Amino acid sequence: MSNNGYFKPPSLVLSTIGLSLATFMQVLDTTIANVALPTISGNLAVSSEQGTWVITSFAVANAIALPLTGWMSRRVGEVKLFIWATLLFVIASFLCGISTSMPELVGFRVLQGAVAGPLYPMTQTLLLAVYPPAKRGMALALLAMVTVVAPIAGPILGGWITDSYSWPWIFFINIPVGLFAAAVVRQQLAARPVTITRQPMDYVGLISLMIGVGALQVVLDKGNDLDWFESTFIVVGTAISAVALAVFVIWELTDEHPVVNLRLFANRNFAVGTLVLVFGYAGFFGINLLLPQWLQTQMGYTATWAGLAVAPIGLLPVVMSPFVGRYAHKFDLRILAGLSFTAIGLSCFMRATFTTEVDVTHVALVQLFMGIGVALFFMPTLSILLSNLPPQMIADGSGLATFLRTLGGSFAASLTTWIWIRRADMHHAYLSENVSVYDPHTQQALSQLGGAGSRSYAQLEQMVNSQAYMFSTVDYFTMLGWIFAGLIILVFFAKPPFTAKAGPSSSGH
Repeated sequence: MSNNGYFKPPSLVLSTIGLSLATFMQVLDTTIANVALPTISGNLAVSSEQGTWVITSFAVANAIALPLTGWMSRRVGEVKLFIWATLLFVIASFLCGISTSMPELVGFRVLQGAVAGPLYPMTQTLLLAVYPPAKRGMALALLAMVTVVAPIAGPILGGWITDSYSWPWIFFINIPVGLFAAAVVRQQLAARPVTITRQPMDYVGLISLMIGVGALQVVLDKGNDLDWFESTFIVVGTAISAVALAVFVIWELTDEHPVVNLRLFANRNFAVGTLVLVFGYAGFFGINLLLPQWLQTQMGYTATWAGLAVAPIGLLPVVMSPFVGRYAHKFDLRILAGLSFTAIGLSCFMRATFTTEVDVTHVALVQLFMGIGVALFFMPTLSILLSNLPPQMIADGSGLATFLRTLGGSFAASLTTWIWIRRADMHHAYLSENVSVYDPHTQQALSQLGGAGSRSYAQLEQMVNSQAYMFSTVDYFTMLGWIFAGLIILVFFAKPPFTAKAGPSSSGH
């Protein structure tokens, strides 16, 4: 049934649906908890900073599991790995839903992230395997569309489920989706020929990676609570992370079968494309995390309304993705990526003009505009970073880029919350200095609030707090705007041409 280097399943439509659903479910799980964070933190009696662990624990475990995908697929076969990963993801989702404390939930999110590691790379590999060579561009555009739509659907679905039912259901909905996807892919692709190879496992690389990245994430998550380097725990954690990551880098550059092939960074387009992908995605992730949190905790939005306010970001990518997939190669991909960063950067500067009076329409319109940038982001950057790699290195390159992108999202989640709270505390202290019972403006504000009673003081404190978080939000988006401006310059260090090398199935290579 295999001709021209690809496998023809009984139904291409069903195969595509089964494969895409699993990726949709996994990508959805990176953002579905974003709008539910205030509710989850409240229900499990932890601070909003500790609530961020629900996001970061999943992302870090997912990133660490990604480099193992190639080795596992060679050991058990791609279809079998995909099915097992999907079924284990369903079990982990169920365990997340029945968690009764934050440590329990974070533990099961780690498990969920780890078993989800192979889902995206395997979906990409199997989609390319079932589409004829001429239509592979469309297959990748479709996957890009799923990758863009899922983070958008996440906040809306998460908000609606949290408000209408209860937060555990954001995990329980994975169960029917996962079971359906696994059943369809098994039925459609069971006959696909498998080649099993026994490649040695790079245990030193894997263990040093787990310790290095794990310790760094704990440092980022706990830093603010423990007052950073005033704490012995943070100092020791940083030292462990630094040593483990140094061992990891040296070992991976010298090992014959590295778990992460860092030598790919010798390739200029791969290095530039990956840097741009990681920073661009980290910024995108930070926006999607901070905006719903700010709308709910400071602006009084429900989870549903916060989800709806951020959702328009997905409208234009859904419409534009097929066209980007089909026509992007007719343009200089650096210009397309530059346009992407221009649109996202401008949207950040627009958010930096927000005040506490901003209405939901204005928030939604800025999100809609940012959608132009998101539509032009993934496909050009991925094409640039893979453009100069030899065919046998494409899978390694794609895996490494996905690993670093996921890690970038995880670190961005921790740093975003830290920067936001830290800047708000700073602004609060500055604003409080100007609030005094002897100050005429303060006396006027108190009289408008009903006199100098404890209730008026509480309301005044609330106003100061709200303004402090508003200033902090403006600071954050101004910083992101300049980061995206820097990425516009960085992407032009890549060198054309950006046509992907022919795969091993093509003749002549």
